[in-house]
Amino acid sequence: MARQHARTLWYDRPRYVFMEFCVEDSTDVHVLLEDHRIVFSCKNADGVEMYNEIEFYAKVNSKDSQDKRSGRSITCFVRKWKEKVAWPRLTKEDIKPVWLSVDFDNWRDWEGDEEVELAQVEHYAELLQKVSTKRPPPAMDDLDDDSDSAEATSS
Repeated sequence: MARQHARTLWYDRPRYVFMEFCVEDSTDVHVLLEDHRIVFSCKNADGVEMYNEIEFYAKVNSKDSQDKRSGRSITCFVRKWKEKVAWPRLTKEDIKPVWLSVDFDNWRDWEGDEEVELAQVEHYAELLQKVSTKRPPPAMDDLDDDSDSAEATSS
C-alpha cells in the first residue's frame, strides 16, 4: 500500500513553531522529533499510511517540545533553539511541498511587536511630557474686566 502525505498546517511564534498534521481518526501515531527534523507517521480512518518528514528551517529543542492528538489532527509544539527569531518558512529548503500550508487562522506577524510596543510607549511618554510641562500662565492683560462694570451697574 502506498504512503500519502498528511496535509500539514504550520505557524510561527517567538518561542515555538506549531505544526498540525490533519488526519482524522488517526491510529498508530508516531512522532519522531530531532533537533533538525520531524518524522510523522500514522494511519488514517481508511487504514492508509500517512508519512511526513520535514527538515526544519533552523535548529529546535527536541527535548522541550510536545505533541497533542485529537480526533481530527496531531499538533506539535516545537520549541525553537533561538527564541524570538522569525522563521520565514518551516522547511530548510526554499521549496514548498503541496501538502504544507501556513495556518493563516493562527498566523500573526509578531516580529515587530516589541518595536511597535516600544514606539507606543515612547509616544505615550511624549504626550505625558507635553501635558505635564509647566509653562508660565497666559497673560490676561488683554481680557476685559467686566466684573467692575457689573458691580457699578448693580449699586
